[in-house]
Amino acid sequence: MPVAASEQMAVVSVRIPQIGEGLQEARLVAVLKQPGDKIRRDEPIYQMETDKAVMDVESPTEGVLIEWLAQPDDILPIGAEVARVEVGADVAAEPENPAEPAPEAAAEEATAATVGSRNALIPPKTKAYAKDLGITDDELNHIPFAGSKMLPSDVDAYRNASATQPTYSDRPLSSKQRLLASRLVRGNQIVVPGTMSVACRWEALEARRAEYKASRVDFQPSLFTMFAYLVAQALETHPNFRSTLVGDATLRTFDAASLGIAVALPEDELVLAVVESANKLDWPTFAARTRERIEQARTGVDQVNEKVTISLTNMQGFGLRDATPVVVPPMVATLFIGEVYIALDPLADGLKAARFANLALTFDHRVLNGVGAAEFLNSIKAAAEDVDSWIPAP
Repeated sequence: MPVAASEQMAVVSVRIPQIGEGLQEARLVAVLKQPGDKIRRDEPIYQMETDKAVMDVESPTEGVLIEWLAQPDDILPIGAEVARVEVGADVAAEPENPAEPAPEAAAEEATAATVGSRNALIPPKTKAYAKDLGITDDELNHIPFAGSKMLPSDVDAYRNASATQPTYSDRPLSSKQRLLASRLVRGNQIVVPGTMSVACRWEALEARRAEYKASRVDFQPSLFTMFAYLVAQALETHPNFRSTLVGDATLRTFDAASLGIAVALPEDELVLAVVESANKLDWPTFAARTRERIEQARTGVDQVNEKVTISLTNMQGFGLRDATPVVVPPMVATLFIGEVYIALDPLADGLKAARFANLALTFDHRVLNGVGAAEFLNSIKAAAEDVDSWIPAP
């Protein structure tokens, strides 16, 4: 007797794969298939972002996509179920993701066993007493007691001790902060950082900005945009700063630099605006593109991708003169711009004050060495102090 079609089908789970050692979670960037679509084995069906790159993830089986169990921008632990696929029974019989059980499942089982054993040691009288005091069952299961059973006196001791403790509230990290934290942890594991700084005279940039402001033309670039353009020009002549390390032995250098700009959001969140082909754009186009990318980032769109090799973090508006920036792979450098301050000009004859801003550069020593980093930093300094050669007057 023939078997019904529905009896010949089964459902398998698609899970977040383990890509690299130490990777704990990933962000779902986009889905490439919709429920009801037929998919082939090894066909890309979604994109995920780790701390190193955005990548396509291939289907482990052939079948029909039933549903997605997560949404784009969700951050999922490695091994988490992300989708379900209907497959033939013979395919389902094959081992599916022969990995160890998810650690969170084992932890939940252990917690349930512990709660069950403690519950047997709490007499009904104590439970009723705690309930009258407004103590929840979950809180009751965390109250310590010294004897063989929990007594109302143990509940009183717990309440008295809690009354002297500082109050606090818990809230989960936002998805953006969790993703940033993942990138920072990974960077701390693999980057060998080096940091150097230089004091840069800021008066020429300020004078050029004042000229644009006084001209009242529609094109009104910010002082930071002017500085970012000078960094982009330095990237043209310092190719190692538009490079990234692939594996442990391959240096990939991009012809067109993708310049990252850190953008702060409410609730102390941070995203990255990215200006593609920054070293290939003329001054007006660069300024317009930078404004467009920053405005997009302020809506919460994180533009980071594997081609970004350096980022700028501007803290001039926060009264910070010095800092040690952090490098997040696959980037190889981060440049900090500090507040403007007045100091004696070491190159002037006699005592003369000038306006300066400190530039601090942290670089990945696996890719760059001290001399190359110093030459790059001094190129930016020289351009900022001779802005007339780079940015035309309005």
